[in-house]
Amino acid sequence: MKMQKSVSVVPLLLLLCLSGVGVTKGQGVEVTKAKAVDFKTEFEVKTPADGKTDGQTDSEPDLWAELRALRDMVVEHRVEQRVEKREAVTQSQLEDVKTQNSDLQAQSVSPPAELSVRLVNGTTSCSGTVEVFYRGEWSAVCSGWWSMRDVMVVCRELHCGDAVAVNQEALVEEGRRGVAIKSCRGHESTITECGFREGGPGYCDGRNYHYVICSDLQAQSVSPPAELSVRLVNGTTSCSGTVEVFYRGEWFGLCPGWWGMKEAKVVCGELDCGNFVDVSRGPLVEDGRTIYVSCSLYGDESIGQCYKDEGSKNCNGGYYHHVTCSESVRLVGGAGLCSGRVEVKSNQSWASVCEADFDRQDAEVVCRDLGCGAPAALQGGLYGEGKGQTWDKEFQCKGNESLLLDCDTSDRENNTCLPGNAVGLTCSEPDDVRLVGGGSRCAGGVERYDQGEWRTVGTLSDVKDIAAVVCRQLGCGSTVSVPPGNPARGFEASCSGSESSLRECPRSYDRSPGLTVICSESVRLVDGAGLCSGRVEVKSDQSWASVCEADFDRQDAEVVCGELGCGAPAALQGGLYGGGEGQTSDKEFQCKGKESLLLDCDTSDRENNTCLPGNAVGLTCSEPDDVRLVGGGSRCAGGVERYDQGEWRTVGSGDWARTRVAAVVCRQLGCGSAVSVLPGNTTGAHGLVCDGTESALRECVITFDRHSGLTVICSSVQPEIFLTDSMGGVSRGHQGPEVFRGYSFTITCSTQPQYPGGSFLLTFTGSNRTQTQPAVNHSAAFLFPAADDSHQGNYRCVYDNYGFSHNFSSESELLSLTITASPLPAFIIRHVVVLLILLTAITTFYLYYKPTRRQKRVNRVSSMDLYVNAMEMVSLSSRAEAGPGEERAAQGTE
Repeated sequence: MKMQKSVSVVPLLLLLCLSGVGVTKGQGVEVTKAKAVDFKTEFEVKTPADGKTDGQTDSEPDLWAELRALRDMVVEHRVEQRVEKREAVTQSQLEDVKTQNSDLQAQSVSPPAELSVRLVNGTTSCSGTVEVFYRGEWSAVCSGWWSMRDVMVVCRELHCGDAVAVNQEALVEEGRRGVAIKSCRGHESTITECGFREGGPGYCDGRNYHYVICSDLQAQSVSPPAELSVRLVNGTTSCSGTVEVFYRGEWFGLCPGWWGMKEAKVVCGELDCGNFVDVSRGPLVEDGRTIYVSCSLYGDESIGQCYKDEGSKNCNGGYYHHVTCSESVRLVGGAGLCSGRVEVKSNQSWASVCEADFDRQDAEVVCRDLGCGAPAALQGGLYGEGKGQTWDKEFQCKGNESLLLDCDTSDRENNTCLPGNAVGLTCSEPDDVRLVGGGSRCAGGVERYDQGEWRTVGTLSDVKDIAAVVCRQLGCGSTVSVPPGNPARGFEASCSGSESSLRECPRSYDRSPGLTVICSESVRLVDGAGLCSGRVEVKSDQSWASVCEADFDRQDAEVVCGELGCGAPAALQGGLYGGGEGQTSDKEFQCKGKESLLLDCDTSDRENNTCLPGNAVGLTCSEPDDVRLVGGGSRCAGGVERYDQGEWRTVGSGDWARTRVAAVVCRQLGCGSAVSVLPGNTTGAHGLVCDGTESALRECVITFDRHSGLTVICSSVQPEIFLTDSMGGVSRGHQGPEVFRGYSFTITCSTQPQYPGGSFLLTFTGSNRTQTQPAVNHSAAFLFPAADDSHQGNYRCVYDNYGFSHNFSSESELLSLTITASPLPAFIIRHVVVLLILLTAITTFYLYYKPTRRQKRVNRVSSMDLYVNAMEMVSLSSRAEAGPGEERAAQGTE
């Protein structure tokens, strides 16, 4: 028994030695129950279920109980040991934290990264004076340009949201070093990616630092923007990007349909950017959260004043609108996007530029900045003097910069600018439109350079207006024709016809048939009612000049009308379509009338280089004879055909466009208005689309859609009424035609050849009397043998006809007739006086002259001259004394 007990004690002693029972327990440390269980499991000693080993008696000491107690002590000791280790680790971590804190303190002492940026002395963490850490100190930014593009980079680097404004604040202290930031494009992540130049002591003397305000995203999240405010997002500058409008608590994109210069100008103006430069297609609409906006520019100063309509479903598959405005320069008071008074942005306000501070190289940069062509005119006071402040710098552009912001500036030598010297600039139109496949630069399919590629331009309306803009932008003459376009479909454009360039026209990205335009090259008609009327202008040295009436005759007019694809000249008169505002051509044309182009005619220098004001020649040509109605028995009824590409082609139209096409056909043929429009033959024909206001069919859109032919029946035109006589009893009075009592007169009614037959009804408003006569050769004459007071009153001709199951009737204008007294007594007295004067002259000659035979022969001639002179004096005297009626009667007697 002793032996067994001693054997049992040995392991216990070993366990006690190995476990280190004498270690004190740590204080203030909590051990989780899970960890204690793990330790117990590690030292678990398996015993029989009753706690006794085999052969053990109840009288023996309960060694296993002691062992279990000892085991518990060991487990507790190991837990205490593990906790102490954890305490040691915790103390080590605390030391590491202290070390880190000391490192941070050391960092605060060490200088910031080179060219890092900060804002100081601001009202928020995202506003203040800009400072850049440069060569061991914080230096302010001064001198030169500082634009919203630079501000965008600062705000982005500081994680402060969008750029809001930049001002000049806090005069630079004497001797402080300054850094000039330049060449930021707006897309950089940090200022270090922008160009800069070192200042140095005294570099910023007398100048202001730049104060920046960013949007501060945290502040934005608290106070929402104003309702219907606008912004540009995802652009390269603060004045370009996708347009969004804040509407009912969220930002909406703009779409669908048309988006043009009017809306873009409102956006640029509301954001206080410069000129509208371009509008293009933005990113694809994904969520459909959009709003439709249409501006009229009649008082529209903000998006809130424009027409709006929520269009959440209208943009499916469409695109947002992307607008580009200039940032720091604009042209004000000009006729289009590429002309006006030059203004630059200074301290959030716009200032005019003095002519002395601006040269052609500066102008080249401005024109390029605004998306225009090369400078064409540069002159002080050309577009007004300007009402605000004047820019106090002198530009020093090299001419190859992309933006005016990239140019250097210097202080003006003297801070004076004479009144009226605000510089005006005219740039040529941008070279973003071309005509292809037509054999010349003034003929072919219309293409526009958009988003890096040439795109086909198409339309379903406004053909003559779009063609006029294209010809004007290309510097070509008038529109000659708009033949069928190419089958390729292009983005749809819509113009009013008065735009200077195609980029000013609204456009959508709906696909429409391509448009083909043929322009004249050296002559055009301006300010007329259609393609065939206007003031004649010819091209001279890349500019257009009016033609003086004295230098232009009917043979010249025949050539011009033929070149423009019109009919024969109908009217030729100086000042008919204005006097012209530009230069006047100094050439006299000597056309023979058979030339195809005005350029083929001979010219000569004008004898005297004067042309009276208001004598710029105006020309009206008849409409081209390229449309006819066939198979109807009349020139005003039948199937519609148009002469195109050397042959007569059937014209067709869809059901919805037939009435408009018919209206244009009847107008061009001079056949009044359309009475009936019927389906024609089933021959497939090019589709035709008109808006109904065109002067001729060639102004409509001809598509490649195939339709059945079109049959049109037109009414008759307005008949004419006029007064004739054979006895000299009709004169022209102040109130209209006058007939002397007792004299006969004739009223004639006529109409243009349209339908055979018909009749004329002459109505008289003074009584119920009417007369009717059949139309013979499209006219009828009503004879009145002797005029009396009962014939005084208003007359009207009414033309009636029947054909094609329709009654045609049209009325002339009123003819007001006055009956006056006979001039016979005055006639007799006047002739008696004449005879007495003649008798006196002959007697005087006979008494005072007794010449020889030779002298008689000479004096016989003199006597005849004396007689003729006497007769002319008497005639002039009688005409001056007689009334209009008496004068006419006297002429008849003579």
